[in-house]
Amino acid sequence: MSPHRAPAGSAVSSGHLSTDLRLACLRIARRNRFESVIAVAPHQTSVLVRIEQGMSSARAIAHIEKTSHATTSRTIATLVAQGWVTRSMNPDDGRRVDLTITEAGRRVLAETRVAGEEWMSQRLRQLTPEELDQIEAALPALEKVAAL
Repeated sequence: MSPHRAPAGSAVSSGHLSTDLRLACLRIARRNRFESVIAVAPHQTSVLVRIEQGMSSARAIAHIEKTSHATTSRTIATLVAQGWVTRSMNPDDGRRVDLTITEAGRRVLAETRVAGEEWMSQRLRQLTPEELDQIEAALPALEKVAAL
């Protein structure tokens, strides 16, 4: 049995797995952010991606991103100030403001994706085929953890 694998029926939080996984994710995210020379903060990237995907309200984005409406609104205000997002009144509901990604926003998002992908690709090229298989096998579980 792996030293990180909790025995059946035991609480995962009592083992090292939760701590080790959390720390590994934090280190990867921090190194990616600082070493890939990304011009956009991770929380801004997440909001830009949601808007690019067609989400047009701060409330809906806050719900999906699991952040407060106020935090998401501040992020959106920054994106608008940068010229990466525009706000417009909803033609069907004058109380609602719709969000749209601009061409400049699409460009900075594309640049961010390229920088992040290149950073990760460089690291993955350093792994063995077995290690790559292990990461690929773990992806569905990691995605599930991220979505919970």
